[in-house]
Amino acid sequence: MKTSDPQENAVKKLLSELEVELRRQNLWESAPPSSHQLSSTEPFCVDTLSLPQWLQWIFIPRIKAIMDGGGVLPSNCEIAPYAEQVLPEVPEYTDRVQNLIEKIDTKLS
Repeated sequence: MKTSDPQENAVKKLLSELEVELRRQNLWESAPPSSHQLSSTEPFCVDTLSLPQWLQWIFIPRIKAIMDGGGVLPSNCEIAPYAEQVLPEVPEYTDRVQNLIEKIDTKLS
């Protein structure tokens, strides 16, 4: 049985808090984007998804899958600088989302 990893536990908690906050701000969608939108090769799927969509449909599930599969978490995560540029354009956005993204970046660095 795998022992509890403090970094993993912290990341799981932060991902959960991020999901709750995205839902609270009505940025969590019930229907997934199209397969075309999800298959973008651009960083953050910038050409097909908003940042909240990318967080919901790509980042959060991918990090959870890595942890659930016993994989190695990324050692460098730089979402916060991008989020700082684009999130203020989202009407529902508050600083809480940015703060959580910064904490996730720190835990994965």
